[in-house]
Amino acid sequence: MKRVSSANVFSTTATTTLLTSPYRPPDKGNCRSNNVKVMGNKKAGAHGNVAYYHVFNGGVHSGKPSFMKWTLNDVVNVVRSYRIPCVFAVGLVFFMYVEYTIPMVPHSSPPLDWGFLLTRSFHRALASRPLLNTVLAALNTVFVLVQTVYIVWAWLIEGRPRATISALFMFTCRGILGCSTQLPLPQEFLGSGVDFPVGNVSFFLFFSGHVAGAVIASLDMRRMQRRVMAWLFDILNVLQSLRLSATRGHYTIDLAVGLGAGILFDFLAGKYEHSEPPLPLVP
Repeated sequence: MKRVSSANVFSTTATTTLLTSPYRPPDKGNCRSNNVKVMGNKKAGAHGNVAYYHVFNGGVHSGKPSFMKWTLNDVVNVVRSYRIPCVFAVGLVFFMYVEYTIPMVPHSSPPLDWGFLLTRSFHRALASRPLLNTVLAALNTVFVLVQTVYIVWAWLIEGRPRATISALFMFTCRGILGCSTQLPLPQEFLGSGVDFPVGNVSFFLFFSGHVAGAVIASLDMRRMQRRVMAWLFDILNVLQSLRLSATRGHYTIDLAVGLGAGILFDFLAGKYEHSEPPLPLVP
C-alpha cells in the first residue's frame, strides 16, 4: 500500500478520504476502529498491518460526508458486523412508537409496575404469612451484612480498595438522587422490623442499594477469580430482587437502575484507582 507522508496529510489539498467504506469489516490484524484520525502518518495495527482512514485538517473533516460514499455492500456489512447496534436501532423505533401511543397513568391511580404485576402471588403469600415475611427479611439483612463485610474486607485485609471506593461513590450518588426526588411508598408495602435498614425506618426508593452493593461485591469476586462466590451472590441478588418487588419495597426501575449503578460505579472506581496514588494498606 502506498505510503502517506506528514506533509501530504496536513496539506490543504488533502481533501479526500483514504478509506472510502468506513463500515467495511476490518481484516484480521488491522486496526479495530474506523474512527482513527490520521495525524501525520500511516496507522499501524497490532500486527504491523496498515489501515488508512479519513483525513482531518486541523481537526476538521475534509472531503465528502461519510454516508455519501456508502454502497449497498456497506449497508449489508453493517447488519452483518454490527448486529447488536442494529437490534438497538429496532428497539429505538419500537419504543418511540410505544412512548408516543401508550396511555398515561392518571394522577389518581397508583404507578403501573410490571414487577408488581408479576409478583402478585408472591405478595399475597407474604401478606397472609407475616412470619414468612419476617424470616425472608432477616435473611435478606444477613445477605446485605455479608456483602458489606466482603467489601470492607477486600480493602482492610486484602489491600484492594476498589470495591470500597465503588460503594462510597454509589451510596453518595444514591443519597443525592434520593433527596432530589422522594417517591411515595407503594400502597401495598409489606414492612418488617428486621429488614435492612433495621427498625422500620425511612429509606430512599431510588435506587436500590441492596442490588447495587451485591453487584459491586460480585464484580470484585470475578476480578479475583472467585467465580463460585460471584455466581452465588448473583443468584442471591436475583432472589433478593424478587423479594423486594413482592414486598413492594422497591419499584422495578429502582432494581434495574441498582444493577446498572453497581456496574457503573465499579468502573468509575477502577478509573479513579488508576489515576490516584495508592491508598494506605495497599501493598
